[in-house]
Amino acid sequence: MPEGDDAGAVSRRSRFGADLRVVLAGRDFQKLFGTRLVAQTGDGIITAAVGTYVFFNASTFPTPLAGAGAFLVLYLPYSLLGPFAGVFLDRWSRRQILVWAAPIRTAVVVVTAGLMVANVRSLPLYIAVLCVNAVSRFLLSALSVALPHVTPRDTLVVANAVSDTIGGVMTALGGIVALGINAATGDTERGAAVTMLAGGCCYVAAGLAATIMPRDLLGPGPDQAHRGTGRLRADLAEVAAGLLAGARYVLGRRGPRAALGATGAYSFLFGPLFLMTVLLYRNYFYPGQVTVAESHVGTIAVFSAVGYACAALITPPATRWLSKRTWITLMLAAAAVATAAIGETFNESAYMAIGFLMYLTRQGIAISAVTILQEDIEDRFRGRVFAFYDMVFNAAYAIGAALFAAFMAANGKSPAVVAVIAVGFLIAAAAYRLSAGPPPGAASSGPGPSAAGSPEAGSSPSPAAHRSSS
Repeated sequence: MPEGDDAGAVSRRSRFGADLRVVLAGRDFQKLFGTRLVAQTGDGIITAAVGTYVFFNASTFPTPLAGAGAFLVLYLPYSLLGPFAGVFLDRWSRRQILVWAAPIRTAVVVVTAGLMVANVRSLPLYIAVLCVNAVSRFLLSALSVALPHVTPRDTLVVANAVSDTIGGVMTALGGIVALGINAATGDTERGAAVTMLAGGCCYVAAGLAATIMPRDLLGPGPDQAHRGTGRLRADLAEVAAGLLAGARYVLGRRGPRAALGATGAYSFLFGPLFLMTVLLYRNYFYPGQVTVAESHVGTIAVFSAVGYACAALITPPATRWLSKRTWITLMLAAAAVATAAIGETFNESAYMAIGFLMYLTRQGIAISAVTILQEDIEDRFRGRVFAFYDMVFNAAYAIGAALFAAFMAANGKSPAVVAVIAVGFLIAAAAYRLSAGPPPGAASSGPGPSAAGSPEAGSSPSPAAHRSSS
Protein backbone atom coordinates (compact mmCIF):
# COMPACT_ATOMS: atom_id res chain seq x y z
CA MET A 1 0.00 0.00 0.00
CA PRO A 2 1.42 3.45 -0.83
CA GLU A 3 2.60 5.63 2.00
CA GLY A 4 -0.29 8.07 1.53
CA ASP A 5 -2.81 5.24 1.78
CA ASP A 6 -1.14 4.01 4.97
CA ALA A 7 -1.46 7.47 6.49
CA GLY A 8 -5.08 7.70 5.40
CA ALA A 9 -5.90 4.34 6.95
CA VAL A 10 -4.26 5.34 10.23
CA SER A 11 -6.13 8.65 10.14
CA ARG A 12 -9.48 6.90 9.62
CA ARG A 13 -8.82 4.47 12.48
CA SER A 14 -7.75 7.36 14.69
CA ARG A 15 -10.89 9.33 13.80
CA PHE A 16 -13.12 6.33 14.48
CA GLY A 17 -11.47 5.79 17.86
CA ALA A 18 -11.83 9.47 18.75
CA ASP A 19 -15.51 9.52 17.73
CA LEU A 20 -16.15 6.34 19.69
CA ARG A 21 -14.61 7.85 22.82
CA VAL A 22 -16.75 11.00 22.43
CA VAL A 23 -19.93 8.95 22.00
CA LEU A 24 -19.29 6.59 24.92
CA ALA A 25 -18.23 9.42 27.23
CA GLY A 26 -21.54 11.24 26.86
CA ARG A 27 -23.58 10.77 30.02
CA ASP A 28 -26.87 11.35 28.23
CA PHE A 29 -25.89 8.79 25.59
CA GLN A 30 -25.01 6.30 28.32
CA LYS A 31 -28.48 6.64 29.85
CA LEU A 32 -30.26 6.17 26.52
CA PHE A 33 -27.91 3.34 25.56
CA GLY A 34 -28.53 1.49 28.83
CA THR A 35 -32.28 1.73 28.32
CA ARG A 36 -31.93 0.34 24.81
CA LEU A 37 -29.76 -2.61 25.84
CA VAL A 38 -32.10 -3.79 28.58
CA ALA A 39 -35.19 -3.32 26.40
CA GLN A 40 -33.71 -5.16 23.43
CA THR A 41 -32.59 -8.04 25.64
CA GLY A 42 -36.23 -8.39 26.60
CA ASP A 43 -37.24 -8.23 22.93
CA GLY A 44 -34.88 -11.11 22.16
CA ILE A 45 -36.30 -13.23 24.97
CA ILE A 46 -39.90 -12.53 23.93
CA THR A 47 -39.23 -13.19 20.23
CA ALA A 48 -37.52 -16.49 20.99
CA ALA A 49 -40.28 -17.51 23.40
CA VAL A 50 -42.93 -16.95 20.73
CA GLY A 51 -40.76 -18.61 18.06
CA THR A 52 -40.22 -21.77 20.11
CA TYR A 53 -43.92 -21.91 20.99
CA VAL A 54 -44.96 -21.64 17.32
CA PHE A 55 -42.12 -23.35 15.42
CA PHE A 56 -40.27 -25.64 17.86
CA ASN A 57 -43.03 -27.27 19.84
CA ALA A 58 -43.26 -31.05 19.66
CA SER A 59 -47.02 -30.93 19.18
CA THR A 60 -46.88 -28.80 16.03
CA PHE A 61 -45.51 -29.28 12.52
CA PRO A 62 -44.80 -25.90 10.94
CA THR A 63 -45.30 -25.44 7.21
CA PRO A 64 -44.23 -22.52 4.98
CA LEU A 65 -47.78 -21.12 4.78
CA ALA A 66 -48.36 -21.48 8.53
CA GLY A 67 -45.09 -19.69 9.25
CA ALA A 68 -45.85 -16.94 6.75
CA GLY A 69 -49.31 -16.55 8.26
CA ALA A 70 -47.79 -16.07 11.69
CA PHE A 71 -45.43 -13.42 10.28
CA LEU A 72 -48.34 -11.55 8.66
CA VAL A 73 -50.47 -11.57 11.81
CA LEU A 74 -47.61 -10.53 14.09
CA TYR A 75 -45.94 -7.85 11.95
CA LEU A 76 -48.24 -6.47 9.28
CA PRO A 77 -51.07 -4.83 11.31
CA TYR A 78 -48.73 -2.65 13.35
CA SER A 79 -46.65 -1.89 10.28
CA LEU A 80 -49.70 -0.36 8.61
CA LEU A 81 -50.51 1.70 11.70
CA GLY A 82 -46.89 2.60 12.50
CA PRO A 83 -46.81 5.98 10.72
CA PHE A 84 -49.61 7.20 12.99
CA ALA A 85 -47.38 6.36 15.95
CA GLY A 86 -44.68 8.55 14.39
CA VAL A 87 -46.90 11.62 14.70
CA PHE A 88 -47.02 11.07 18.47
CA LEU A 89 -43.24 10.61 18.59
CA ASP A 90 -43.00 14.17 17.29
CA ARG A 91 -45.41 15.49 19.92
CA TRP A 92 -45.10 13.44 23.10
CA SER A 93 -42.12 13.40 25.44
CA ARG A 94 -39.92 10.62 24.10
CA ARG A 95 -38.53 10.00 27.57
CA GLN A 96 -42.07 9.43 28.83
CA ILE A 97 -42.69 6.99 26.00
CA LEU A 98 -39.69 4.94 27.17
CA VAL A 99 -40.93 5.01 30.77
CA TRP A 100 -44.57 4.12 30.14
CA ALA A 101 -43.83 1.46 27.54
CA ALA A 102 -42.53 -0.77 30.37
CA PRO A 103 -45.74 -1.34 32.39
CA ILE A 104 -47.85 -1.58 29.21
CA ARG A 105 -45.65 -4.24 27.64
CA THR A 106 -45.27 -6.15 30.89
CA ALA A 107 -49.04 -6.35 31.37
CA VAL A 108 -49.54 -7.73 27.86
CA VAL A 109 -46.64 -10.18 28.37
CA VAL A 110 -48.40 -11.59 31.46
CA VAL A 111 -51.59 -12.07 29.43
CA THR A 112 -49.63 -13.76 26.63
CA ALA A 113 -47.93 -16.12 29.10
CA GLY A 114 -51.33 -17.09 30.43
CA LEU A 115 -52.55 -17.93 26.93
CA MET A 116 -49.47 -20.10 26.39
CA VAL A 117 -50.07 -22.04 29.61
CA ALA A 118 -53.62 -22.65 28.36
CA ASN A 119 -52.14 -23.96 25.06
CA VAL A 120 -53.93 -21.31 22.99
CA ARG A 121 -52.64 -21.07 19.38
CA SER A 122 -55.43 -19.07 17.83
CA LEU A 123 -56.32 -15.43 17.28
CA PRO A 124 -56.19 -14.31 20.96
CA LEU A 125 -52.54 -15.38 21.19
CA TYR A 126 -51.60 -13.56 17.99
CA ILE A 127 -53.39 -10.42 19.13
CA ALA A 128 -51.54 -10.45 22.46
CA VAL A 129 -48.14 -10.95 20.79
CA LEU A 130 -49.02 -8.28 18.23
CA CYS A 131 -49.65 -5.82 21.07
CA VAL A 132 -46.26 -6.63 22.63
CA ASN A 133 -44.54 -6.14 19.27
CA ALA A 134 -46.43 -2.90 18.63
CA VAL A 135 -45.25 -1.28 21.85
CA SER A 136 -41.73 -2.62 21.30
CA ARG A 137 -41.51 -1.18 17.79
CA PHE A 138 -42.89 2.15 19.01
CA LEU A 139 -40.19 2.22 21.69
CA LEU A 140 -37.40 1.37 19.22
CA SER A 141 -38.56 4.19 16.94
CA ALA A 142 -38.44 6.55 19.92
CA LEU A 143 -34.88 5.44 20.69
CA SER A 144 -33.74 6.16 17.12
CA VAL A 145 -35.47 9.55 17.02
CA ALA A 146 -33.93 10.48 20.38
CA LEU A 147 -30.33 9.61 19.47
CA PRO A 148 -29.43 12.96 17.81
CA HIS A 149 -30.35 14.68 21.10
CA VAL A 150 -27.65 12.87 23.08
CA THR A 151 -24.69 12.77 20.70
CA PRO A 152 -22.90 15.34 18.51
CA ARG A 153 -24.05 15.34 14.90
CA ASP A 154 -20.65 14.49 13.43
CA THR A 155 -20.50 11.25 15.46
CA LEU A 156 -23.94 9.92 14.46
CA VAL A 157 -22.53 7.11 12.30
CA VAL A 158 -20.50 5.80 15.23
CA ALA A 159 -23.39 6.34 17.66
CA ASN A 160 -25.72 4.35 15.41
CA ALA A 161 -23.09 1.65 14.94
CA VAL A 162 -22.69 1.28 18.70
CA SER A 163 -26.30 1.58 19.82
CA ASP A 164 -28.12 -0.24 17.01
CA THR A 165 -25.56 -2.99 16.61
CA ILE A 166 -24.92 -3.78 20.26
CA GLY A 167 -28.66 -3.51 20.78
CA GLY A 168 -29.06 -6.15 18.07
CA VAL A 169 -26.42 -8.31 19.72
CA MET A 170 -28.30 -8.06 23.02
CA THR A 171 -31.47 -9.11 21.21
CA ALA A 172 -29.63 -12.17 19.87
CA LEU A 173 -28.18 -12.95 23.31
CA GLY A 174 -31.62 -12.58 24.83
CA GLY A 175 -32.87 -15.09 22.28
CA ILE A 176 -30.10 -17.52 23.20
CA VAL A 177 -30.95 -17.15 26.91
CA ALA A 178 -34.60 -17.77 26.06
CA LEU A 179 -33.74 -20.98 24.22
CA GLY A 180 -31.84 -22.14 27.30
CA ILE A 181 -34.77 -21.33 29.61
CA ASN A 182 -37.19 -23.09 27.30
CA ALA A 183 -34.98 -26.20 27.03
CA ALA A 184 -34.50 -26.30 30.81
CA THR A 185 -38.28 -26.30 31.29
CA GLY A 186 -38.78 -29.14 28.80
CA ASP A 187 -39.90 -27.32 25.63
CA THR A 188 -43.46 -27.22 26.94
CA GLU A 189 -46.20 -24.60 26.87
CA ARG A 190 -45.40 -23.80 30.50
CA GLY A 191 -41.72 -23.34 29.59
CA ALA A 192 -42.63 -20.84 26.88
CA ALA A 193 -44.75 -18.92 29.41
CA VAL A 194 -41.88 -18.81 31.94
CA THR A 195 -39.60 -17.51 29.18
CA MET A 196 -42.14 -14.78 28.33
CA LEU A 197 -42.20 -13.64 31.97
CA ALA A 198 -38.38 -13.40 31.98
CA GLY A 199 -38.65 -11.02 29.03
CA GLY A 200 -41.26 -9.00 30.91
CA CYS A 201 -38.79 -8.51 33.79
CA CYS A 202 -36.37 -6.94 31.29
CA TYR A 203 -39.08 -4.52 30.19
CA VAL A 204 -39.64 -3.40 33.78
CA ALA A 205 -35.89 -2.81 34.18
CA ALA A 206 -35.77 -0.78 30.95
CA GLY A 207 -38.57 1.47 32.16
CA LEU A 208 -36.77 2.08 35.45
CA ALA A 209 -33.55 2.89 33.57
CA ALA A 210 -35.40 5.52 31.48
CA THR A 211 -36.55 7.37 34.61
CA ILE A 212 -33.02 8.64 35.30
CA MET A 213 -33.18 10.86 32.19
CA PRO A 214 -34.69 14.37 32.41
CA ARG A 215 -38.19 14.51 30.95
CA ASP A 216 -37.29 17.01 28.21
CA LEU A 217 -33.89 15.52 27.28
CA LEU A 218 -34.99 13.60 24.19
CA GLY A 219 -37.38 16.15 22.69
CA PRO A 220 -39.56 17.28 21.11
CA GLY A 221 -39.35 20.93 22.13
CA PRO A 222 -42.08 22.61 24.21
CA ASP A 223 -43.56 24.31 21.13
CA GLN A 224 -44.21 20.87 19.59
CA ALA A 225 -45.67 19.11 22.65
CA HIS A 226 -48.97 17.36 21.90
CA ARG A 227 -51.86 18.83 23.87
CA GLY A 228 -54.79 17.49 21.87
CA THR A 229 -58.18 19.08 21.37
CA GLY A 230 -60.15 16.92 23.76
CA ARG A 231 -62.26 15.63 20.86
CA LEU A 232 -61.45 12.23 19.37
CA ARG A 233 -62.41 13.10 15.79
CA ALA A 234 -60.38 16.31 15.78
CA ASP A 235 -57.35 14.57 17.28
CA LEU A 236 -57.52 11.77 14.70
CA ALA A 237 -57.75 14.37 11.93
CA GLU A 238 -54.69 16.08 13.40
CA VAL A 239 -52.80 12.78 13.38
CA ALA A 240 -53.77 12.12 9.76
CA ALA A 241 -52.67 15.60 8.70
CA GLY A 242 -49.32 15.15 10.43
CA LEU A 243 -48.89 11.77 8.79
CA LEU A 244 -49.48 13.20 5.32
CA ALA A 245 -47.03 16.02 6.03
CA GLY A 246 -44.38 13.51 7.08
CA ALA A 247 -45.00 11.41 3.96
CA ARG A 248 -44.66 14.42 1.65
CA TYR A 249 -41.50 15.48 3.47
CA VAL A 250 -39.60 12.20 3.18
CA LEU A 251 -40.78 11.38 -0.36
CA GLY A 252 -39.57 14.77 -1.53
CA ARG A 253 -35.98 14.05 -0.43
CA ARG A 254 -33.93 11.77 -2.64
CA GLY A 255 -31.46 10.43 -0.09
CA PRO A 256 -33.97 9.45 2.63
CA ARG A 257 -36.40 8.10 0.03
CA ALA A 258 -33.73 5.83 -1.44
CA ALA A 259 -32.57 4.71 2.04
CA LEU A 260 -36.13 3.66 2.88
CA GLY A 261 -36.31 1.77 -0.42
CA ALA A 262 -33.06 -0.09 0.24
CA THR A 263 -34.22 -1.07 3.73
CA GLY A 264 -37.54 -2.30 2.38
CA ALA A 265 -35.92 -4.31 -0.41
CA TYR A 266 -33.51 -6.03 1.97
CA SER A 267 -36.29 -6.91 4.43
CA PHE A 268 -38.55 -8.19 1.64
CA LEU A 269 -35.84 -10.66 0.60
CA PHE A 270 -34.58 -11.44 4.10
CA GLY A 271 -38.04 -12.47 5.38
CA PRO A 272 -38.40 -15.57 3.18
CA LEU A 273 -34.73 -16.48 3.74
CA PHE A 274 -35.29 -16.42 7.50
CA LEU A 275 -38.48 -18.50 7.21
CA MET A 276 -36.71 -21.01 4.98
CA THR A 277 -33.86 -21.37 7.50
CA VAL A 278 -36.30 -22.11 10.34
CA LEU A 279 -38.00 -24.77 8.21
CA LEU A 280 -34.66 -26.31 7.24
CA TYR A 281 -33.62 -26.78 10.86
CA ARG A 282 -37.04 -27.95 11.99
CA ASN A 283 -37.96 -30.27 9.10
CA TYR A 284 -34.81 -30.99 7.00
CA PHE A 285 -31.65 -30.96 9.11
CA TYR A 286 -33.30 -32.48 12.22
CA PRO A 287 -36.75 -33.87 11.33
CA GLY A 288 -38.58 -35.15 14.38
CA GLN A 289 -35.85 -33.87 16.77
CA VAL A 290 -37.37 -30.63 17.99
CA THR A 291 -35.04 -30.05 20.95
CA VAL A 292 -31.92 -30.75 18.88
CA ALA A 293 -33.12 -28.45 16.09
CA GLU A 294 -33.82 -25.69 18.62
CA SER A 295 -30.32 -25.95 20.10
CA HIS A 296 -28.71 -25.67 16.67
CA VAL A 297 -30.83 -22.63 15.87
CA GLY A 298 -29.26 -21.14 18.99
CA THR A 299 -25.83 -21.76 17.46
CA ILE A 300 -26.71 -19.97 14.25
CA ALA A 301 -28.05 -17.11 16.38
CA VAL A 302 -24.57 -16.77 17.92
CA PHE A 303 -22.98 -16.52 14.48
CA SER A 304 -25.60 -13.96 13.48
CA ALA A 305 -24.86 -11.88 16.58
CA VAL A 306 -21.15 -11.89 15.71
CA GLY A 307 -22.03 -10.63 12.23
CA TYR A 308 -24.06 -7.82 13.81
CA ALA A 309 -21.11 -6.86 15.98
CA CYS A 310 -18.68 -6.89 13.06
CA ALA A 311 -20.94 -4.48 11.17
CA ALA A 312 -20.44 -1.96 13.98
CA LEU A 313 -16.66 -2.21 13.59
CA ILE A 314 -16.57 -2.12 9.79
CA THR A 315 -19.29 0.37 8.82
CA PRO A 316 -18.05 3.65 10.41
CA PRO A 317 -14.54 3.60 8.84
CA ALA A 318 -15.95 2.21 5.56
CA THR A 319 -18.49 5.04 5.25
CA ARG A 320 -15.78 7.62 5.81
CA TRP A 321 -13.92 6.31 2.77
CA LEU A 322 -16.73 5.14 0.47
CA SER A 323 -19.80 7.20 1.55
CA LYS A 324 -22.89 5.71 3.09
CA ARG A 325 -24.59 5.37 -0.32
CA THR A 326 -21.77 3.29 -1.77
CA TRP A 327 -21.63 1.15 1.35
CA ILE A 328 -25.35 0.33 1.16
CA THR A 329 -24.89 -0.68 -2.49
CA LEU A 330 -21.95 -2.94 -1.63
CA MET A 331 -23.84 -4.56 1.26
CA LEU A 332 -26.78 -5.40 -1.01
CA ALA A 333 -24.42 -6.89 -3.58
CA ALA A 334 -22.58 -8.86 -0.87
CA ALA A 335 -25.92 -10.27 0.33
CA ALA A 336 -26.58 -11.48 -3.22
CA VAL A 337 -23.22 -13.26 -3.40
CA ALA A 338 -23.63 -14.86 0.06
CA THR A 339 -27.14 -16.07 -0.75
CA ALA A 340 -26.14 -17.59 -4.09
CA ALA A 341 -22.85 -19.13 -2.96
CA ILE A 342 -23.88 -20.47 0.44
CA GLY A 343 -27.66 -20.69 0.38
CA GLU A 344 -27.72 -23.25 -2.43
CA THR A 345 -25.57 -25.71 -0.47
CA PHE A 346 -28.32 -26.55 2.06
CA ASN A 347 -25.53 -27.60 4.37
CA GLU A 348 -25.91 -26.93 8.09
CA SER A 349 -22.29 -25.84 8.63
CA ALA A 350 -22.47 -23.51 5.63
CA TYR A 351 -25.61 -21.95 7.04
CA MET A 352 -23.61 -20.78 10.06
CA ALA A 353 -21.64 -18.64 7.59
CA ILE A 354 -24.76 -17.33 5.89
CA GLY A 355 -26.14 -16.31 9.29
CA PHE A 356 -22.97 -14.32 9.96
CA LEU A 357 -22.87 -12.66 6.52
CA MET A 358 -26.56 -11.83 6.24
CA TYR A 359 -26.67 -10.12 9.62
CA LEU A 360 -23.44 -8.27 8.86
CA THR A 361 -24.86 -6.89 5.60
CA ARG A 362 -28.27 -6.24 7.14
CA GLN A 363 -26.82 -4.18 9.97
CA GLY A 364 -24.34 -2.43 7.69
CA ILE A 365 -27.28 -1.18 5.63
CA ALA A 366 -29.30 -0.30 8.75
CA ILE A 367 -26.52 1.82 10.29
CA SER A 368 -26.04 3.76 7.06
CA ALA A 369 -29.75 4.18 6.31
CA VAL A 370 -30.62 5.34 9.83
CA THR A 371 -27.77 7.87 9.76
CA ILE A 372 -28.94 9.24 6.39
CA LEU A 373 -32.41 9.76 7.86
CA GLN A 374 -31.06 11.40 11.02
CA GLU A 375 -28.84 13.76 9.04
CA ASP A 376 -31.29 14.70 6.28
CA ILE A 377 -34.53 15.00 8.27
CA GLU A 378 -35.43 17.93 10.50
CA ASP A 379 -36.17 17.00 14.11
CA ARG A 380 -39.83 18.01 13.87
CA PHE A 381 -40.34 15.34 11.19
CA ARG A 382 -38.04 12.62 12.51
CA GLY A 383 -40.69 10.72 14.44
CA ARG A 384 -42.92 10.33 11.40
CA VAL A 385 -40.01 9.41 9.16
CA PHE A 386 -38.69 6.78 11.55
CA ALA A 387 -42.17 5.34 11.89
CA PHE A 388 -42.21 5.02 8.09
CA TYR A 389 -38.81 3.35 8.29
CA ASP A 390 -40.15 0.88 10.85
CA MET A 391 -43.26 0.26 8.76
CA VAL A 392 -41.26 -0.43 5.61
CA PHE A 393 -38.90 -2.77 7.47
CA ASN A 394 -41.61 -4.90 9.11
CA ALA A 395 -44.23 -4.87 6.37
CA ALA A 396 -41.71 -5.86 3.71
CA TYR A 397 -40.38 -8.62 5.98
CA ALA A 398 -43.82 -10.17 6.49
CA ILE A 399 -45.04 -9.70 2.92
CA GLY A 400 -41.84 -11.18 1.47
CA ALA A 401 -42.16 -14.28 3.66
CA ALA A 402 -45.83 -14.67 2.69
CA LEU A 403 -45.24 -14.36 -1.06
CA PHE A 404 -42.29 -16.74 -1.19
CA ALA A 405 -43.95 -19.27 1.14
CA ALA A 406 -46.26 -20.34 -1.69
CA PHE A 407 -43.22 -21.63 -3.59
CA MET A 408 -41.30 -23.06 -0.63
CA ALA A 409 -40.93 -26.77 0.13
CA ALA A 410 -42.38 -28.01 3.42
CA ASN A 411 -38.90 -28.96 4.64
CA GLY A 412 -37.42 -25.65 3.50
CA LYS A 413 -35.11 -27.02 0.78
CA SER A 414 -36.02 -24.70 -2.11
CA PRO A 415 -33.16 -24.03 -4.59
CA ALA A 416 -35.32 -21.92 -6.91
CA VAL A 417 -36.39 -19.65 -4.06
CA VAL A 418 -32.76 -19.10 -3.03
CA ALA A 419 -31.82 -18.23 -6.62
CA VAL A 420 -34.63 -15.70 -6.95
CA ILE A 421 -33.67 -14.08 -3.63
CA ALA A 422 -30.02 -13.77 -4.73
CA VAL A 423 -31.04 -12.12 -8.01
CA GLY A 424 -33.38 -9.85 -6.04
CA PHE A 425 -30.50 -8.57 -3.90
CA LEU A 426 -28.52 -7.74 -7.06
CA ILE A 427 -31.47 -5.85 -8.54
CA ALA A 428 -31.92 -3.98 -5.26
CA ALA A 429 -28.23 -2.95 -5.27
CA ALA A 430 -28.49 -1.55 -8.82
CA ALA A 431 -31.82 0.17 -8.14
CA TYR A 432 -30.53 1.82 -4.96
CA ARG A 433 -27.37 3.02 -6.68
CA LEU A 434 -29.41 4.68 -9.41
CA SER A 435 -32.07 6.15 -7.13
CA ALA A 436 -29.73 7.50 -4.44
CA GLY A 437 -27.50 9.41 -6.85
CA PRO A 438 -24.05 10.73 -5.95
CA PRO A 439 -23.28 11.83 -2.39
CA PRO A 440 -23.76 15.55 -1.67
CA GLY A 441 -20.72 17.50 -2.79
CA ALA A 442 -19.30 14.60 -4.80
CA ALA A 443 -18.90 16.70 -7.89
CA SER A 444 -16.75 19.23 -6.11
CA SER A 445 -14.77 16.94 -3.86
CA GLY A 446 -11.56 15.25 -4.76
CA PRO A 447 -10.58 11.65 -4.07
CA GLY A 448 -10.24 10.49 -0.53
CA PRO A 449 -12.35 9.82 2.50
CA SER A 450 -15.86 11.20 2.52
CA ALA A 451 -17.04 13.01 5.59
CA ALA A 452 -19.59 10.55 6.86
CA GLY A 453 -20.67 12.89 9.55
CA SER A 454 -20.64 16.07 7.53
CA PRO A 455 -23.88 18.00 7.04
CA GLU A 456 -25.90 16.88 4.07
CA ALA A 457 -28.40 18.77 1.99
CA GLY A 458 -31.62 19.60 3.74
CA SER A 459 -30.40 18.67 7.23
CA SER A 460 -30.55 20.63 10.41
CA PRO A 461 -28.02 20.63 13.22
CA SER A 462 -28.61 18.24 16.10
CA PRO A 463 -29.22 19.87 19.48
CA ALA A 464 -26.45 17.66 20.81
CA ALA A 465 -23.97 19.35 18.53
CA HIS A 466 -24.17 22.39 20.75
CA ARG A 467 -24.18 20.44 24.00
CA SER A 468 -21.17 19.15 25.91
CA SER A 469 -20.76 15.46 25.28
CA SER A 470 -20.11 14.86 28.92
